[in-house]
Amino acid sequence: MATSQIIGQQAFLFPFIVIMIAIIAILAILLFVFWIWMLVDCAKRDFKKENEKIVWILVIALVHWLGAAVYYFVVKNSNPKGISK
Repeated sequence: MATSQIIGQQAFLFPFIVIMIAIIAILAILLFVFWIWMLVDCAKRDFKKENEKIVWILVIALVHWLGAAVYYFVVKNSNPKGISK
């Protein structure tokens, strides 16, 4: 391959790589914000038992965004106001 072809290919890939890095960075920031939001929601929520709150905080803190997603679908969606049943 000629040098000009290699340089042309690199120039073509550069914007694509920058866009991909930007998308990954934005996704990471959004996941971090979601994780913090679920952690704060869990800390403020009233549970039937105090042990439930401790377990959920540990799950969210140790499993990060995946634990936050599980908490969101299991607890937050089923009881959006945080009212004890």
